[in-house]
Amino acid sequence: MANKTFKEALESRRTYYAISNESPVSDKEIKEVINFAVKHVPSSFNSQSTRVVLLLGEHHKKLWNITKDILRKIVPAEAFKGTEAKIDAAFLAGYGTILYFEDQDVIKGLQETFPTYADNFPVWSQQTSGMHQLAIWTMLEELGFGVNLQHYNPLIDESVAKEWNIPASWKLIAQMPFGKPLGDPGEKEFKPLEDRIKVFE
Repeated sequence: MANKTFKEALESRRTYYAISNESPVSDKEIKEVINFAVKHVPSSFNSQSTRVVLLLGEHHKKLWNITKDILRKIVPAEAFKGTEAKIDAAFLAGYGTILYFEDQDVIKGLQETFPTYADNFPVWSQQTSGMHQLAIWTMLEELGFGVNLQHYNPLIDESVAKEWNIPASWKLIAQMPFGKPLGDPGEKEFKPLEDRIKVFE
């Protein structure tokens, strides 16, 4: 099977909520995808502020059990069953999870060095994180994974930092569980492009 073009890869990238703990590739290939993205995805002022943590095996399971334990304390009992079922099937059931962080020390350093743009650096930091997420998500799908993206931060930040000895300057942005897809993704609707794009020629 020929490799997809960049456009084809973007078009086929989808959200999968039914995933298993199987992997179509070696752990080495997963790590190569992450290394490639972290090295080559752009960032403002070449800040390279994105930090990534890959959780596999028991570490992956630990993350989602921590998440459930935290949510159990704040979600009403009658609603928690649905929450737990979703976490178990769509996140915990997967093969691994990628955690995305942004190093706040890097951002603060840029704010001090370039005070004119101080207010922009946190925004640009979020943008580079988003670019890393898209790049890794798309490449994982190309390897045969089903992927989804979650945001249980800041609820889990403290527990995650403690469990995996995360530096205090790393701010958790998103969690990306992945695994072998167990079904097709849902239908995707598109709003009219003429309402979303303006062209002046």
